Amino acid sequence: MTEPARDYLVYVPRGHGRWRRAPLLVLLHGCRQTPEEFAALTRAAAWADREGWLVLLPRQAPSANAWGCWNWYETNTERGAGEAGIVAAQIVRVRRHYRARRERVLVAGLSAGGALAAVLGVRHPRLVRGVLVHSGLACGAASSPMKALAVMRDGPDNDVTRVGDAARDDARAPIPPVSLLVVQGELDEVVSPANGIALVHQFLRINGHPAGAVGYTNGARLPASDATSRESADGRYSTRTDDWTSDGRVVVRHALVEGLGHAWSGGDSHFAYADGRGPDALALLMRFAADAA
Repeated sequence: MTEPARDYLVYVPRGHGRWRRAPLLVLLHGCRQTPEEFAALTRAAAWADREGWLVLLPRQAPSANAWGCWNWYETNTERGAGEAGIVAAQIVRVRRHYRARRERVLVAGLSAGGALAAVLGVRHPRLVRGVLVHSGLACGAASSPMKALAVMRDGPDNDVTRVGDAARDDARAPIPPVSLLVVQGELDEVVSPANGIALVHQFLRINGHPAGAVGYTNGARLPASDATSRESADGRYSTRTDDWTSDGRVVVRHALVEGLGHAWSGGDSHFAYADGRGPDALALLMRFAADAA
């Protein structure tokens, strides 16, 4: 496995001791963000102290991308090497050093970070048990780096379900289930909501859910879900949630936040790409992790 070639931060929650095997959350920042800024806008430290999770925060190198974006569209990365391999190696290193629980490693990311989280879920299922893709894209969504911007705007130009099939076929042993939570702003003009729909199709196929039998094509709608709900609270955006379940557990959840643009839901609005009027995305992740267990 590729050795880490990027810097990273680790947040250790208050009261953590080496004798206690804590779960691990990997937080992947978006473009024009640093891990410090992403930790601040998501309020990750307070969350980690409260929930008792270790937090790994990889840092994109300016030499790799002038905008600080993860290069999710590069061929090597989409295949699980490149930057996906780098972050995977960081997960292994941090998990071993801090004795984190290997069966409770979740990856969450925003925008380009969300796209890289999806790649990790597809290509490194033995490291990752669940992913939160916030305003991101499916693994292999762009057929070439030249198409990346168009795909962000219009949706995948690839059949991402076939990408999932290929990942499963290439595996030397059966792929363990990797659950998916999509959080998508209804009014996102940077990453089209079509990309969230494509993610649902991709991970349903990977998890062997019957709704994943139909491949994704551009313009496809969400497949019929096993359960649908809607939540609203005074002063906050409403959220429509669709669940797909298997053996009593949620394998895929799609949360569409009405009124939200390209911003982390429930984040600190003092930062760019954060909107405090949405439901807290990390709280959504914890609820999902419980339902997916």
